[in-house]
Amino acid sequence: MTLWNGSYPFYPGANACFPFDTTRAVIVTIFLSMLATSIIILPGIRGRGRLFWFLRLVLGLFMGAVILTVQFTRDWETGWVQANTSYKSFSPAQVNADIGLHIGLAGVNVTLRGNPVQQINETINYNEHFPWNFGADYDRSYSQGLEKGLPSPILYVAEKFTTQSPCAVHRQYRIAGHYVSLTLWLAFCTWLISILLFSMSILLYGGHMLLLTATLTFFSLIFFSTARNPLKCPIQFGSVSLRTDYGESFWLTLAAGLLCLLLGLGIVILNSVQPEKLKLIFSLDKSSKEEMWDKSCLPAEPSCSAQDELMVPLGELCHVTATRL
Repeated sequence: MTLWNGSYPFYPGANACFPFDTTRAVIVTIFLSMLATSIIILPGIRGRGRLFWFLRLVLGLFMGAVILTVQFTRDWETGWVQANTSYKSFSPAQVNADIGLHIGLAGVNVTLRGNPVQQINETINYNEHFPWNFGADYDRSYSQGLEKGLPSPILYVAEKFTTQSPCAVHRQYRIAGHYVSLTLWLAFCTWLISILLFSMSILLYGGHMLLLTATLTFFSLIFFSTARNPLKCPIQFGSVSLRTDYGESFWLTLAAGLLCLLLGLGIVILNSVQPEKLKLIFSLDKSSKEEMWDKSCLPAEPSCSAQDELMVPLGELCHVTATRL
């Protein structure tokens, strides 16, 4: 039996990792496709209602895309540090690397990137995920990392979140992630209901559903904030420590919640103060169209032939006296 380029030809090679999060890419692609389709039909809408319709579309798609996407992101809490650290256990070799910690709702990502990437005859560029969602065993994935011989900085950071760690942060992050995910799914459902109500021209209840969406979004942020305790278990690399802060997903969720709150309050207030302007924004003002219809069908207009044939001047009407037999 011979070798082919140092390996057996009938054995499969290592599975290549996709360079980005495919779930996020699919969600963004779907919402962008909906936006592109709506832009194509935009010229078919006449008058000033075109601008209002486009703004409603963009704001609605943005809120829905954010609420759905942050369910699967891994950057609710992030932190980076550059340090000189040991690369492997039982080895005196030191490397200069950027070490990153990314905490999501379903687990932890630990990143190790060398400065430069090529050091000690190896390519130092790792991104390992340790899940804690339903059906996943964080301690088992950590044990598998030990068996694979992952670099020491990755194992050191991942060990802080194990169930046996004295840091005791695994349980609070895991439970907080489950509650955040649940409230965000509820917020996504209320967002869908608000879109349905607006399409049925039930504006007041649509505004109420937006307010409920904002409330659920804020609750999800509060649930995640309760899990943070950066001073309880510092992650130290020599003289520097890895500190984390709220990540991109947290701030995007906050922006979507504030947007839902402002739009919901605006709709409720306009409905009680100036309902005509609210109808104008949602292209429900039919007065101008009725006016044009009435003017076009006056008796003096030659275009209304049916009216010309049936209308009789009042002066030509005669009075008829009826006698009871």
